[in-house]
Amino acid sequence: MPSVDDLFKGRHFDREIIVLCVRWYLRYKLSFRDLVEMMAERGLSLAHTTIMRWVQRYVPEFEKRWNRFARQVGGSWRVDETYVKIKGRWVYLYRAVDKAGKTVDFLLRAKRDVAAAKAFFRRAFARHGRPPGKITLDGYQASHRAARELLTQHRAGGVRTRIRSSKYLNNLIEQDHRSIKLRLGPMLGFKRFRHAAITIAGVELMHRIRKGQFALSKFRAVGTTAPEIWSAVLAA
Repeated sequence: MPSVDDLFKGRHFDREIIVLCVRWYLRYKLSFRDLVEMMAERGLSLAHTTIMRWVQRYVPEFEKRWNRFARQVGGSWRVDETYVKIKGRWVYLYRAVDKAGKTVDFLLRAKRDVAAAKAFFRRAFARHGRPPGKITLDGYQASHRAARELLTQHRAGGVRTRIRSSKYLNNLIEQDHRSIKLRLGPMLGFKRFRHAAITIAGVELMHRIRKGQFALSKFRAVGTTAPEIWSAVLAA
């Protein structure tokens, strides 16, 4: 992992400006051009494509650095899919939260099928080290099949996971989708799948930060501001 100085080496603008623009774009309902105007009021001349490139370049690095401080999630997951438009076509965002509403994982896929669901569960199991005690799904059978087939492989190691179907219990994940969709709406659709995946990862990161899913007690001295916490996390 490069040092924070190497990460921003050779950039025309200070790293504080880069982090601020990326953080605000991911967190608030702002377009690239909104940010250009806001920076112009502060005496900074930026092109909207510059901020777009910053988002694509730095979101994966920010995610890696914040994930070092991630708290564990609970053992009861609610899993569901929502829709995102890319170049005029709908694709599928698989997401899961635990019973306390903490984000478990997410994955953008072009299709909604068994292979896509397996890819999501495989990623989520690997990220958290093992399957959860319970997985709650809706009635879509492809997701049930994917979960069962992957869990069969893990059961040889003694893991027992209960799969259940409940529209009522999955209201929690459906409500959580709204926070993501409300931020994606002003972005007016994506042109490339890879760019969409990176941007969504950044939006999900900001959502996790807002939900307190990171152990940042050592950075939260009295009076510590968000920029100071970000600087400390990136430099740690």
